[in-house]
Amino acid sequence: MIKTIFAVIRFFFYLIIRQGKQRKMLRLQKTGNIEERDKQIAPMVQEWARYVVGLTGKKTKISVSGQENLPMDRAVVFIANHQSYMDIPVLLGYVKKPMAFIAKVEILKVPFLSGWMKLMECVFLNRKSPHQSVKDMEGAVERIKKGYSLLIFPEGHRSKGDTPGAFKPGSFKLAFKSGAPIIPVSIDGTWKLFEGSNRLKPADVFVTIHPPVMTENLSKDEQKEIVSRVEETVLSALPSRA
Repeated sequence: MIKTIFAVIRFFFYLIIRQGKQRKMLRLQKTGNIEERDKQIAPMVQEWARYVVGLTGKKTKISVSGQENLPMDRAVVFIANHQSYMDIPVLLGYVKKPMAFIAKVEILKVPFLSGWMKLMECVFLNRKSPHQSVKDMEGAVERIKKGYSLLIFPEGHRSKGDTPGAFKPGSFKLAFKSGAPIIPVSIDGTWKLFEGSNRLKPADVFVTIHPPVMTENLSKDEQKEIVSRVEETVLSALPSRA
């Protein structure tokens, strides 16, 4: 537990000393230079994400296969299983395509981190208000149409190494409404970095990026079939926990 507390302190100290860079990105944003902001922020996000993963220990090894399946010329919706709080740092740090993600609106109260998330074009979802939640998701669709890839976990909760939960069909609306390709992603091992013992420790993590699934001009039946197919694809690269 002491190691975990110390790691959290190190992470926020890391963000604090990079406030100058964050202010620079905000100036670019205010002057309308969004393209340059995005160009500069991508390597910064990768850097701090890898820093977070590194806090688990020097023996942690992240193996990513399927990078060649990433379309680099358009936005996508990453759909992945959710094992741990460490899923997001792993994907931000080691997948070779910038992405933002959908987070609870409460995270806006977290200093320093929320500022970076806004610059990344993350979506903050207010689940306590159905009306606002719908508006938030509409904003997410618009972000994708503007070229920002988004990550979503259709289980809705962390499996912590247990059998993944069922994928919620509603999570796929983001892809269907935007027409963006779905990139199924399988994550295995992140739960060992923290969730397995409630303390940070090194582990081997395996990420599999599957070929894109197209979503444009689909019928309702075809959309339902895609939900099942993507779930099966993600689970196919995970070890059986039966």
